[in-house]
Amino acid sequence: MQRLMIADASDVVRKVGKRILSELGFVVVEAESARDAISRCQAELPAFLIVDAALEGALDVIQAVRGLPNGKDVRIFYCVIEADLKKMMLGKRAGANDFLLKPFDRKILTSVFGGLAVAA
Repeated sequence: MQRLMIADASDVVRKVGKRILSELGFVVVEAESARDAISRCQAELPAFLIVDAALEGALDVIQAVRGLPNGKDVRIFYCVIEADLKKMMLGKRAGANDFLLKPFDRKILTSVFGGLAVAA
């Protein structure tokens, strides 16, 4: 099973995301802060990373992961509340591969991640 990390300050978002993504076959790790996310990525790099744009230090997390050995292989989703072009461009420049709109639900997460858990 592939590892996926959710870096979000909200306990509720992390718990809901973890429940849904675990059911899709991911091993889900949670990080409540940028420091926690970077530390956990240094210990064991996930295949996928969801970073909330509202997380203090979100862009630092993306840049730090990209700087790690094999960090370029992590598929990073920058999570935004609305399609804010400026915020999305900052995320893209930092190294995000894709975007997720919040609030996400089972349908959204299943459509984005459904086939990725087993794809190696």
